[in-house]
Amino acid sequence: MTAGDGLLIVTCGILCAVTYHLLSWSAVSKADVYAAASLLVAIHFSLMVTIQQGYRLTSMTNLRRQCRIVATTWTGVFAALFAIAFAMKVSDEFSRGAILSFYVIGLTTLLVWKTIASRWITLALRQGAFANSRIVVIAEMGLPDSSAAMVELCQHYRVMRTLEVGANLLTSPLLMSRVGPCIDELIVYARKNQVEHVFLLMSWGHQHAIDRVLDALKILPVPVHLVPDANVSRFLSSPLISAGSTWTAELRRAPLSWKERAIKRTLDLVGASFALIIFAPVMLLAAIMVKASSRGPVLFRQTRNGFNGSAFRIFKFRTMRVQEDGPTIVQASKSDPRVTSIGRWLRKTSIDELPQIFNVLLGDMSLVGPRPHAAAHNLEYEQIISQYAFRHHVKPGITGWAQVNGYRGETSALELMEKRVEHDLWYINNWSLPLDLFILLRTIVVTFGRPSAY
Repeated sequence: MTAGDGLLIVTCGILCAVTYHLLSWSAVSKADVYAAASLLVAIHFSLMVTIQQGYRLTSMTNLRRQCRIVATTWTGVFAALFAIAFAMKVSDEFSRGAILSFYVIGLTTLLVWKTIASRWITLALRQGAFANSRIVVIAEMGLPDSSAAMVELCQHYRVMRTLEVGANLLTSPLLMSRVGPCIDELIVYARKNQVEHVFLLMSWGHQHAIDRVLDALKILPVPVHLVPDANVSRFLSSPLISAGSTWTAELRRAPLSWKERAIKRTLDLVGASFALIIFAPVMLLAAIMVKASSRGPVLFRQTRNGFNGSAFRIFKFRTMRVQEDGPTIVQASKSDPRVTSIGRWLRKTSIDELPQIFNVLLGDMSLVGPRPHAAAHNLEYEQIISQYAFRHHVKPGITGWAQVNGYRGETSALELMEKRVEHDLWYINNWSLPLDLFILLRTIVVTFGRPSAY
């Protein structure tokens, strides 16, 4: 996979440079320079993906994670190398058009390649193409047919034989007198067929049975693994944290540490300042259009709840003929008569949200985070959605994980709000700088590709 990435990057870099020069000047120049630069990009990209464990089998089958790693790493490598080239005063050696086309075409090619590779690897896993190590399984009766863990084992190992034990026997003092001969036969089979691992697939509550089976297997010089049962595995998917000689599963992370808050705030200040410069002409035009199209102020201000539930005033371009704030607020819906003609366009393109850049600069909001709802809606949803209040563990954002996954705009049904909250909580528990960058990039695609706000 590493070689494939490198070959694609170098090939794209050379082809983009040659094609651009032929189209612009009908001649090819500095092909060796572009080839060397492409190789440098390929090396740095592969190293960064390796550091993020992007070439692990489990990671390569996770298409969403692959796309996030590719997008953030590709952008980061280009930004870093461009900064180095500028500092060393060698940026004049490269054509901006060739570099820009290399960035866009290279990123697109890598995303397509990762999609194809992810689907191929997933299919190959299901067919056992990577299953080389031989194993035997001792399982509680019925679990091999219903356990998701068994499906994973079959994808990564060659299951040579399975011994199923009834649940009633696992709690019986006669366990070894009934099952002992079967285990002895299994040991003989494992020796003859060069079995490399033994997996125990049974409820962790059967501690006595697990100890007895382990004792019977001690003569077999292979590792014995206890597979987490259904009640335990969902907790072990959480981050594991050492506590002296023991460990704990972090079932819910605290609000971001001071280091994480500093990193996120730096991204907010840099990103918001850059966005203000880029979108200043758009915001000026939008303000003129709002003022000219209907009576009322240009900006709409409404009370929202931010970090730790503290209240602040959010800024938006006014898109309605009314200024609702207080205990009763009605969400905008499709064909809502309160929305002005200009306002409808502003909402669909999300241009009405741009004044929230000032909320970010003021520190009330972040570029990425759970979308803030009106204070009246917070009071309502906190009563009917049990984990709704956890959204206030971080600052609210202009965009968020829920929005880039399709939960944007009107929440006409309770199920839609529950899914939005579910995505918001996942974001809080899995926050990272690459995740924020990925969401910002995805926001551009989602906003212009699938508008859903009214």
